[in-house]
Amino acid sequence: MKPVEPIFVADLFGELHEELLVLLRGLSADDWYKPTVAGAWLVRDIAAHLLDSDIRRLSFQRDQAPMVPPDQPIASYADLVGFLNQLNADWVKAAKRISPQLLIEFLSITGVEVTRLFKSLDPYSPAFFSVAWAGEETSANWFDVAREYTEKWHHQQQIRDAVGAPPLYERKWLHPMLDAFVRALPVNYKSTSANPGTQISFVITGEAGGVWTLVRRTDDWQLFVGVADNVVCRIEFDQDTAWRLMTKGLKRKDAAKRIVVTGEEKFVQPLLGTLAVMA
Repeated sequence: MKPVEPIFVADLFGELHEELLVLLRGLSADDWYKPTVAGAWLVRDIAAHLLDSDIRRLSFQRDQAPMVPPDQPIASYADLVGFLNQLNADWVKAAKRISPQLLIEFLSITGVEVTRLFKSLDPYSPAFFSVAWAGEETSANWFDVAREYTEKWHHQQQIRDAVGAPPLYERKWLHPMLDAFVRALPVNYKSTSANPGTQISFVITGEAGGVWTLVRRTDDWQLFVGVADNVVCRIEFDQDTAWRLMTKGLKRKDAAKRIVVTGEEKFVQPLLGTLAVMA
């Protein structure tokens, strides 16, 4: 085993963005109004949300515009989630006035600029946004950029699912996503009691998969790449299950049916509640 290492995906943004534009340009008029797994959002709403995330990133980070203040103080993680959910809902509602063609035109501009911004950042400097779902109050740029990559990938995949387009499951695309998502495991297992040295391995199968292991320390858990020699629990699931579970695309009971547990089954419960999105 070895400690997890930084994830560098800034160079992938341009290519992932091109995949999105090709996908959107190929949609029929009806496709834009098909339902998705993202709650009440239709395909057009997800596209609008992707545009919103680009605009916020460019406005607040690149252009240093003042952040929109919350209506109520943010005193907890739940408060932050509520604030972000309201921002998202407000934008999606207003964006219903934007035609699909104009959404594509806007995205063709913002996507290029976001890619340029991310490539310009020192990956080890403090990030503009922390990765809160990983329990971090301050993050490095590489992690913030990797988090943004997971947002772009999984929302594009939700559109692909809705319209029956081929998934981007090649290792090049999906492995960085999974590698980022497993960084949510330590904080989600924080309240899971175990003796120091206890080891839990997570095996994600498929072309883009890998093996990661949590090791219990005195007060928390540390994540490693690779499998330990004396794990008390081995949890195996495929790459499709992994990304859907951690983005609210799969219910706990349905995910449990797709997971194979060897060893102490109590250790699978925190995984079933792990999310790598703000929710």
